[in-house]
Amino acid sequence: MIESLLLTSAQVFTYLGDHPLTNASGFYFARGERLFLVTSRHVVHDAPSAHLPDRLEIVVHGDPENIAHSLRFSIPLYRGGRSLWRQGRDGAGGIDVAAIELERDALPANAVYRAFGPGHLDDPALPVDIGSAALIVGFPLGFSDTLHHLPVVRQAVVASSFGLRFQGQGYFLTDARTHRGASGAAVVLRDTVPNPAHGDLAWTLLGIHSSRLDMGSRELDADEALGLNCTWYSDILLTLTD
Repeated sequence: MIESLLLTSAQVFTYLGDHPLTNASGFYFARGERLFLVTSRHVVHDAPSAHLPDRLEIVVHGDPENIAHSLRFSIPLYRGGRSLWRQGRDGAGGIDVAAIELERDALPANAVYRAFGPGHLDDPALPVDIGSAALIVGFPLGFSDTLHHLPVVRQAVVASSFGLRFQGQGYFLTDARTHRGASGAAVVLRDTVPNPAHGDLAWTLLGIHSSRLDMGSRELDADEALGLNCTWYSDILLTLTD
């Protein structure tokens, strides 16, 4: 049996026309009958690096009897000159999260996936302690189980006070070894208290992995990278999918 958590994740490829650009991570989020792909905003548009794709492709499992069977599903990023993804801002500026609504009817009839929902977001009644063990579910450097097209997980530790906006930004920090390609990955915490609303997807969605955090003053030949990462709080999804 495939663990349900692995089926929440989708490998993301960015394109400009037919020209491949980069790869990244994403995951499914459902709001009622609507289904969204969530990833980092810089995956779909990043002006400073001139990364300006016009469509995405994701790998979709197409046969519940054969998890190795998959196909590519193309997602346009613009229609009529207008962007189709949703992104947010707060008092500190832009938030590095994007949500793109998917047309369920366009997905393969037997598509195999699992989606987080509003009930999987952090419950204030169950505080997340500093040092809590979390997982980052994605495709670092595009790496995956290439036969079954499933993601891998990296262990992470909550490295800043959860619930506080680190340096006033809408994210918290994790301590984890990450790579390019993990942008947009779900950062999750295993349920320690049974939650009937979660069903067999017994995980809390803490946030969306964005990027590594480093010190500009670090001496490259003397100091190792910090190994810290920015994870945007998942409650932004309630705004982006409203």
